[in-house]
Formats: sequence, structure tokens, C-alpha cells
Amino acid sequence: MYVSYNELPNSSRVWVYQSDREFTQEEVESISAKAIIFIDQWTRHGDDLRGSFMIKYNQFLVIALDESFNNASGCSIDASVRFIKSIEEELSIDLMDKMNVSFKDGERINIVKLSDFQEFAKAEKINSETIVFNNMVSTKDDFENKWEVSAKESWHNRFLV
Repeated sequence: MYVSYNELPNSSRVWVYQSDREFTQEEVESISAKAIIFIDQWTRHGDDLRGSFMIKYNQFLVIALDESFNNASGCSIDASVRFIKSIEEELSIDLMDKMNVSFKDGERINIVKLSDFQEFAKAEKINSETIVFNNMVSTKDDFENKWEVSAKESWHNRFLV
């Protein structure tokens, strides 16, 4: 059952999918339409799930699930992964490469391989104040408060000089 993202409790579970490139406006509209349909039909062993999504910076797709309504199951998580893979295939993008790291350079969002991020940190092109995206957050509250943070406040800090 699809609901507005703002209607979900802060304890809702989130999954952040980072694209390897920015979405076009047409792609944002297509992803949004497909996400509403997917979430509206998303179930756990026949029971409705209550969820939502958002697209941030035309580069991140966030799926959210109100587990106080019904918990996700292995099958429902598999269904969401199939949905994400279908978006990847349709748009020729990569949303699931966990070895990509994202950070801001002014208003620009950079997506680089982890090894490149480490090199940028060694060269001090990235520092403790660089804004990074912690895609490992797991709740709506963490997404809203700990997702877009300075590198010193994230797991990224282990690579800083």
C-alpha cells in the first residue's frame, strides 16, 4: 500500500539506492510511476506492506517501509530487489554497486569507486568537512539526519588523513 513518504513513521526501514549517473527528468517520472505501482502491490506473504519512496538529487532512489504496519520478509525484500533490477535494466544504470561512494563538491554530486575515494582522501581533495552520503542508514530518521553528513560523522572518516 503506497502512502506519502511524510506519512511514514521515523522508525520506517529504508533502503538507499545510488545511481551511477543522474536521472533525467523523464527517468524521474518513469521511476516514480513504477515505484508507486510496485509499492501499491508490495506484499509479505499476501499481507499488504505500507511503504513509500523518494528520489533525492535525481540520483538516489529511497524505498521506505513502515515495519510497524507489517515487517518485511525475505520474499518481500527479494521483490524489491527485482524491482530495482528492472529499473537498472530499463534505464541502463547501476543502482546496487556498494563499492561506489558519493560525496558533494559544492553543489555537484560525485560518484566514484571506493578506491578513488581513498585516493582523493590521501591527496586531501576530500577532508573531514566534505559532505558525503551514508547510504548504509537503515531508518527514515537516520536517512533524514545521518545520510547527508560531513565525512567526519560517517563511516567515510576511516579514509581521512
